[in-house]
Amino acid sequence: MSHDVSALPGRFDVAVIGAGVVGCALARRFALAGARVAVIEKAVDILDGASKGNSAILHTGFDAPVGSLEQSCVAAGYAEYLEIHGKLGLPLIKSGALVVAWSEEEEALLPTLMEQAHQNGVADVEALDETAMRSAEPGLGKGARVAFRVPREYLIDPWSAPYAYLLQAIENGAEILRGAEVTAGRRSDNGWVLETSRGTVDAGLVINAAGLWGDLLDEKLIGRRDFHIKPRKGQFVVYDKPAAKLASHILLPVPNKITKGVVVCRTAFGNLLVGPTAEDQDDREHAVLVTETLEALKKRGEEILPALKDQQVTAIYAGLRPATEFKDYRITAHDRTYITVGGIRSTGLSAALGIAQHVLKLAELNLAAPADPVWPTVPNISEFSPRDWQTEGHGGIVCHCELATKREIQKALDGPLPTKSLAGLKRRTRVTMGRCQGFFCSAEIARLTEGHFDRPMAEKAQ
Repeated sequence: MSHDVSALPGRFDVAVIGAGVVGCALARRFALAGARVAVIEKAVDILDGASKGNSAILHTGFDAPVGSLEQSCVAAGYAEYLEIHGKLGLPLIKSGALVVAWSEEEEALLPTLMEQAHQNGVADVEALDETAMRSAEPGLGKGARVAFRVPREYLIDPWSAPYAYLLQAIENGAEILRGAEVTAGRRSDNGWVLETSRGTVDAGLVINAAGLWGDLLDEKLIGRRDFHIKPRKGQFVVYDKPAAKLASHILLPVPNKITKGVVVCRTAFGNLLVGPTAEDQDDREHAVLVTETLEALKKRGEEILPALKDQQVTAIYAGLRPATEFKDYRITAHDRTYITVGGIRSTGLSAALGIAQHVLKLAELNLAAPADPVWPTVPNISEFSPRDWQTEGHGGIVCHCELATKREIQKALDGPLPTKSLAGLKRRTRVTMGRCQGFFCSAEIARLTEGHFDRPMAEKAQ
């Protein structure tokens, strides 16, 4: 049974605007606290904005600004993910990270970064001289000098996690309205009436988690914005699965004031990725891939791991991060009826659960938590745990590159939070994301998804 609705009648305690990873975590936290929650998303599927493209790492926050809101939210989110991932069926792949210095200047910065990690409560970082570094990662390029290890950095599935958060919210009473852009809002005697492209929503508390559009939504609803989103594009190169054996750690550069830099790491899906870039732009909707930039990214990847020269690239993608003119997150309770959650940049996946904890405290609602909350589990699509194709009755493998089955596709289309687009189906099952990029399976997927998508696969973009 689908919990999607065509309208949201009645009064809600909380309306969360935006169904990215932060919005999904907020919906979960408030639903588990006992609130009646509405989630409003302008796209036809969840995770369609900044959350669709990231490095898929669960960070300790060792390099976050000491004493910042970002650091506290990352630490809390990290801890809660470790606590709940098993109950929700989410993967946690032990990897650890190496912060590698490639110049004398970077090497000089490592002691300061290690001290910063200690101040952030990450006390188990370990300095490695060149011999120890190369013992840990024999494939590193000649330019690597020294490193330090962060043992408790993990790889996770960046899409199943927010899906699980929102699914748990829904199974505990939340409702979602997709394809609904918030066009206006007016204050009522005890909250807000939000106007959307699919009707009105009445809520006591509005939480702006609109990501790349958060500052404009503030301006629309409360008449001002306290920050300005400047989208920061990150392009990625994804190598075929045999490349994953080239690195056992997440390979991090020494960060600078603008970006954490280019990362090389395995993924939960058995690939190896290189990225992201950090390119500021004005366009909030389109993350255009640039051939010259991708070639430079490949070159940098090959400097870090020279053996990548012999590996095949199977995918390229780009995402936008909602950067602002400020270093820290922009989370503000403007009054008892409106909270802005903005400027959540590259650490949003790790911090989302912690952000939700922080916002619940800001809200100061008088709620009664359910005595026995529902804990749904989500299907595993990670390469590091058993997959559906390994069990009987799966109906056949549809996408052979990613071993996605007919049963997995049908569950994604018919479950309590059904996917409404090919992009959403990709994030739920990995279909078309392998070596052939959908060349062999697209016709069968089009047949299976007929009548389920807002725009059928066979329909040409206008």
